[in-house]
Amino acid sequence: MQNILEEIVANKRIEVEQAKLLVSLDELKKAADSAPPVRSLRKSIESHHEGGIIAEFKRRSPSKDWINRHAKVEDIIPSYEKAGAAGLSILTDHNYFGGTLQDVVKARSLTHLPILRKEFVVDAYQLYEARAAGADACLLIAAAIGAERCHELAMVAHNIGLEVILEIHQAEELEAFSHNVDIVGVNNRNLKVFKTDPSQSVALYDMLPKGALPISESGLLDANIARRLHGTGYKGFLVGEAFMKTADPGLALNNYIKCLAQ
Repeated sequence: MQNILEEIVANKRIEVEQAKLLVSLDELKKAADSAPPVRSLRKSIESHHEGGIIAEFKRRSPSKDWINRHAKVEDIIPSYEKAGAAGLSILTDHNYFGGTLQDVVKARSLTHLPILRKEFVVDAYQLYEARAAGADACLLIAAAIGAERCHELAMVAHNIGLEVILEIHQAEELEAFSHNVDIVGVNNRNLKVFKTDPSQSVALYDMLPKGALPISESGLLDANIARRLHGTGYKGFLVGEAFMKTADPGLALNNYIKCLAQ
């Protein structure tokens, strides 16, 4: 039986091959070469001593369906910056998350914050897409593509200027770590069944490599959870649903940060 992650990855491989027919890799490389200078997500998180929040823009998810169907980049991204986010995560998968790469393009013109293109990366083509769109960082999911592929793509990402977040869910996936990884994100969501358990971050913390900045992702609906994880040693937190499900995501982020700083 195919799990959700396998389904998404299989669909993503088809999408990438279709995209290559519309825009060649050479065209993307030229666009990436002329992209604006990268803003460091890692440095921005480190500058927030109470714990930096990567505020996520997403309209839906496989586990929740629509979270904010009509969310607009131009309404939410500036409010995230004003509220004190350390960085932005923008989901660009359309079929499962309701996003598009154009959301990154639009966001780049609206903020000075570093932008993570949150995507299921299976091919270097997507890294050039991200850089050309104005993204500053990419996500590599160990459970999706395996250790060897993560090593290869992390090197490509660094070569074109992108910072790299390696996402893991269990200790075995740390084999995907390399010197080209800037941030290690522990995903509290099991991507095979999409259930969350923040205690996963606590269990894995002591095993994380010391060379990368540790962040916790998913299931952080309550700022008190993030505050406890900050006490464990996590420097940043990727949070989306807690903000996006509200009528005013920027205000929700502001309140979250105030609670985190208490």
